[in-house]
Amino acid sequence: MKVILKETIDSLGIIGSEVNVAHGYARNYLLPQKKAVVATASNRRMLAQEKAKFDLQIAKERKVAEEMAQKLEGVVCEIHAKVSEEDRLYGSISVRDIIDALADQNISVEKRMVLLKEPIKALGTYKVPIRVYKEVEPEITIDVVPE
Repeated sequence: MKVILKETIDSLGIIGSEVNVAHGYARNYLLPQKKAVVATASNRRMLAQEKAKFDLQIAKERKVAEEMAQKLEGVVCEIHAKVSEEDRLYGSISVRDIIDALADQNISVEKRMVLLKEPIKALGTYKVPIRVYKEVEPEITIDVVPE
């Protein structure tokens, strides 16, 4: 089913774009939540009239994202972990640990924003990208040190 997004949804697209989604997803979530409208001729005309408003909102979202990216760029988080005699971690460093370390520095991010491919299982320095907005992904440095 083709729908026109009325707000930016990370997994689908930006505001004002026309996307193809499953009927159930549109019928049960997007349409009742007023996050999208069915892509009909009249709704496309409405979209053309509101294009300037959508472009302004996209620019505002991108500006906020770039400001946050500048704030995150070059951030170094030191995470203390328990290690054995061979300098192996007990457990691993997960997304939750990274979020907590950023919160200690008064930086608030959501779990879905941290792009950690797999948990960190060794001491060292790691670069972890944070997705702030579509195509805006600053990297932070994570230092895993023994307790």
